[in-house]
Amino acid sequence: MNSEARHELGLLEAVEQNGHVTQRGLSAKLGMALGLTNIYVKRLVRKGYIKCVNVQPNRLFYLITPTGIAEKTRLTYEYMEYSLRMYRETRHRFRTEMGRHLEARRSRIAIYGTGEAAELAYLCLKELGIEPVAVFDGDLGGEFLGIPVRDVREHGDVEYDLIVVATMAAPGEHVAQLQHHGVSADRIVTLRRA
Repeated sequence: MNSEARHELGLLEAVEQNGHVTQRGLSAKLGMALGLTNIYVKRLVRKGYIKCVNVQPNRLFYLITPTGIAEKTRLTYEYMEYSLRMYRETRHRFRTEMGRHLEARRSRIAIYGTGEAAELAYLCLKELGIEPVAVFDGDLGGEFLGIPVRDVREHGDVEYDLIVVATMAAPGEHVAQLQHHGVSADRIVTLRRA
């Protein structure tokens, strides 16, 4: 699913939830620039997916149209297909990669990250019979699935063979941060190709 379709889906969902939302509110909710939000709103109006109704001289009310509801449904289905395909591909790639490391007797695995990708890494490790030795992140603290989250700068205090960079985004920045903190490149595995 391309970014344009994701933005449209996000806007349609937001308008359906709250027609009184402002473009500034939409911008903040979706993490988009205000100007870009304005462009997408105008595009959705032009396509007939939403309507703008003047409530006050300086206030608009957004309504999702029946055509907009149909498009939101289509985009939601497309997003679910995309997400499931990405999950399957990532899971397969990770299990294959981990299989090579397990053959080399590198089975003490730590996870770097605490989001949904980290949950995927955790589940894949559990399927392979591996309990992560640590979970690292920034200096967040807290717990991840019952495991204390440690500051990545403490990696030297933990005996591990590999650190899994658990992100679905391009992992380059995270890999660089790990290397900056002294983790050697041969001990880093990514969920996604660099």
